[in-house]
Amino acid sequence: MKIPLSWLSDYIDITIPPAQLIDRLTLAGMEVASTRVLGLPIPEGVRVKSEERGPVWDRDKVFIAEVLSTEKHPNADKLKLPTVTWGAGKVKQLVTGAPNIHVGDKGQKVVLALSGSVLIDGHSADRKMSELKPTTIRGLPSDAMVCSLLELGISEEHEGIILLESDAPVGTPLADFMGDIVIEIDVLPNTARCLAMIGVAREVAAITGQKLRLPSPAPNAGEGAGESIAGQVNVEIDDPKLSARYIAALIKNIQLGPAPGWMQRRLLYAGMRPINNIVDITNFVMLEWGQPLHAFDFDVLVERAGGKTPTIIVRPARAGETLLTLDKQERKLAPEHLVIADTKGPIALAGVMGGLETEVTDKTKNILLESASFDFVSIRRTFRHFDLPSEASARFSRGIHPETAKPAAERAADLMRQYASGNVCQGLVDCYPAPRAPQVVDFKLDAMDRLLGFKIDAEEAIRILRALEYEVNPSADASRSLTVTVPTHRLDVQEGVADLVEDIVRIYGYDRVPTTLLSEPLPKQQANEPIVFEEKLRDILVDCGLQEVVCYGLTMPEKEARLTTNAASTIPGPPEYVRLQNPISSERVVMRQSVLASVLEIAESNIRNTEDVRIFEIGFVYLGGGEEKLPKELRRLAIVMMGDRMPEFWGDGGSKAAGPLDFFEIKGVIEALASDLHLSNIKFHPAEAGFLHPAKAAGLVVGGLVMGVFGVLHPKVAQAYNLGEGTILVAEFDVDALQAATPARFSYTPVPRFPAALRDIAVVVDESIPAERIEAEIRAAGADLLRNVHLFDLYRGNQIPAGTKSLAYALSYQADDRTLADKEIDKAHKKIEDRLKNVLKATIRGKE
Repeated sequence: MKIPLSWLSDYIDITIPPAQLIDRLTLAGMEVASTRVLGLPIPEGVRVKSEERGPVWDRDKVFIAEVLSTEKHPNADKLKLPTVTWGAGKVKQLVTGAPNIHVGDKGQKVVLALSGSVLIDGHSADRKMSELKPTTIRGLPSDAMVCSLLELGISEEHEGIILLESDAPVGTPLADFMGDIVIEIDVLPNTARCLAMIGVAREVAAITGQKLRLPSPAPNAGEGAGESIAGQVNVEIDDPKLSARYIAALIKNIQLGPAPGWMQRRLLYAGMRPINNIVDITNFVMLEWGQPLHAFDFDVLVERAGGKTPTIIVRPARAGETLLTLDKQERKLAPEHLVIADTKGPIALAGVMGGLETEVTDKTKNILLESASFDFVSIRRTFRHFDLPSEASARFSRGIHPETAKPAAERAADLMRQYASGNVCQGLVDCYPAPRAPQVVDFKLDAMDRLLGFKIDAEEAIRILRALEYEVNPSADASRSLTVTVPTHRLDVQEGVADLVEDIVRIYGYDRVPTTLLSEPLPKQQANEPIVFEEKLRDILVDCGLQEVVCYGLTMPEKEARLTTNAASTIPGPPEYVRLQNPISSERVVMRQSVLASVLEIAESNIRNTEDVRIFEIGFVYLGGGEEKLPKELRRLAIVMMGDRMPEFWGDGGSKAAGPLDFFEIKGVIEALASDLHLSNIKFHPAEAGFLHPAKAAGLVVGGLVMGVFGVLHPKVAQAYNLGEGTILVAEFDVDALQAATPARFSYTPVPRFPAALRDIAVVVDESIPAERIEAEIRAAGADLLRNVHLFDLYRGNQIPAGTKSLAYALSYQADDRTLADKEIDKAHKKIEDRLKNVLKATIRGKE
C-alpha cells in the first residue's frame, strides 16, 4: 500500500519527521518496504533506493505556468510554439511536440522547467537524469520546456505534458504544489486494515497521540436531489454467509469527464492510473476507506428488467452460466463462484470484476453504486480460479467488515455529486440480514503481565487501547479487569486477550521492552531424530552430485496417474485421495500420494533448459482411507537422474565422452547411500514396479525388508512426462524404513596398515543368474582375505554364447597383519574360480 504523506495528513496531523514516522510505523508492526520522494530534497534519515530516486524540482526553476497562446512551428508540422507566463512580466515562448497541446490553445495550466533544471531524460531507457540546457529545435531557440510525468519522475507516462487543474496558482514552485513523500507498507495478513488510508491514519494517531479526522459524513441527498431511492431498485442476498451486507446507492444525471487534478494526483502517487471521474472516485474511496466499490449503468439494469424495477441478487453462480467480463473474456461460471446477478443472470463476479454489459460508458447517465461485504474465502477462490487479481480482490480476500460499506457508499455518492454533477437519490438500499455484534473481551491486566514477562502501567495500556479505538470500561473493583469492545475495522483480532496484548506492546514500543536474562539454564533439548536423519540423507545425496528440490504437497489425481501408466506402484497407497474442501487452484485439489511424481514434474519443467538433471526430494505422502480418521503421513525419498555421466563420477576430464547414464549410476548412488548409513545385510533383488522398466529394476533389501526400488523409468511413463527417449533413472524409498534400518552405533574399521592386492575376474554365466548370486559366491570362496568386490563391466554380445552374459569384477585382497604373498593371493583367487565353475557352471574368461 502506497501512502502519500500529503494525503495521509488530511486525516491526521503528522507532527514528527518522516524518518521518525517510518521507524515508528515499522516498530509498530507496519513494515515500510520503500520510500519515494517526489520533487523534494530527501529528508534527513530517510533511505531511498537508488533506482527510485527522482529529480528535485528546483524552486527557482520549475513552476506552474499558464499558456497564453499556441502557434504552429514554421519548420515542423508536429511541433508547436506555446507562449507561457509564470508571473507578472515573465513570458517565454517554447518549442514542444506534446500531442495534447494544439495550435490555438490557451489558458491551460502546465509545468514549466527553465534552463538549468535537472529532469529525467524522456528519451533514455534507464531514466537517466540530465540538466536542461538551451538548444535550437528546427531553427528556433528553446531554453525551457513544458514537462511530462516521466520527466518529473512521477510515473512512466510521457505521451503528453501535464495539464493541471484550472485553479492551479500560476508562478507557484511545483515542489510546493505537488512535492510529496510516498511510503510503501508491506501489508501482511494481520495488517489488512492498512490497505486503507484511514487505517494507516488510525495507526499514526495511536503512535503520535494526535486526533484522527474522518471525512465528514455526507447527507444521503445532494443539492437539487428530491427523489427517493425507495422503489427504484431491490436487493436480495441468498446466503448471508457469502455476503453479509449489500448497499446500493443511486446517482442520476452524472456527467462523465476527468476527475479533479488533486484526486488524479493522489491516485497516481498511490500507484493507480486515473481514468475518469466515476472510476477515479470509486478507486479514491477504496484507497481511503479500504472498501471496494463498483458502478453499474442503472439504465441497462432497468432495460434488462423489462422496464420494471431491477432486482440485484447476490448468489452463487449456477452450473452452465457464463459472464462476459470487463476484459471482454467470457467466463464459464460454477457454483463455487459468487456473482452479482439480476433476474436475467449474472452481471458481475462479486468482488472481482464487473460485467461488460453493465459497465459505465460515455453514454451512461444514471449509476447504481455497489458497496458490499463478501466472504473472503469465496472471493479468494474466484479470483484465483480466473487469475484476476486486483486492488479490489486484494482487499475482499483479506476480509472487510460490513460496517465499512455504509460510510464508503455515502462518501462516494457525495464525491459524485461534487465532481460528476450527479443528483444523489435520498436514502440507500441496505440489505444487512444479520448485523454482527461487536466482539467484547474480558481483559485482565495481570494476564497481560504474564504474557509479556514485564509490566506496562495500567493507565498506559488503557490509553493505547483507546487510541486504537477500542472501547475500554475498567471494572469498579480492584481486580485490574477491563471490558474491551473491539472496533469493527479490526477483523484481525481473533484471539482475544493475546491480540489485545500484541496491540498494546507494539504501540508501547518493542524497543522499550526491557532486556532480561534467563534466570535458569535452558532445559536440555532432545534431538529430533527424524529431522537429523533427513539432514544426513541430504548430505549423502548432495555429495553424490544431486540437488534437492521442494515440491508442492498438493496435486491433482490426473498428474499422478501418469506415473502408473503400466501398473500399480511398488509402494502402494489406497486409491482414496485426501481431498481439499477449499482448493486454491484446480491443480491443487488433493494431497499427493507419490513424491516421485512431483519430482518428475520438476524434471519435465527443467528438461527444456538443461541437458542434465540430478534431483531429489525428501517429503511426505498422504494416504487416506482405512479406519483412521486422519490420513497417514509417510516420508518418501525420490530421485531422478537423466542426461550424461557426470565428470566428477568418471574422471573424464570434464568431457561428455563417457556417454549417457545407465542403470549402474543409480545403483552407485544407492550403494553410496547404504554405505554412508552403515546399513548391514543388504541385498539387491529384481523388482517389479509400474513406473520402472521391467528388465531394469531393482529393490534394496535390508534385513529382509524392502527399503525401496530403483532403476530405469518405464518408457511409457517417460513419454507421459515428456522426458524424451533417453535413459531416465529414478528411485523411490521409504525414509521411515531406512531410518529404522540405520544402526545408532556402528563398528569402526581402522585404516589398513598393509597394502591390498588387486585382481580382476570375468565370468560367463547363464542369463538367469543374478549378479547378486555371483557376488555372494565370490565372497563365500574368498573368505577372510577378500575385502572388496566391485562389478565394473557387463557384456552381452556375439563374442559369448547366446543366453549368457559376461560380468567382470575387481577383487581386493588384504590381510590385517601382513603383506600378502603372491602364492596366497593366487590360492585364494583359484578357490574363487573353482567355486564359480562348480556351483554356477561359470566359464572364466581368458581361461577357456
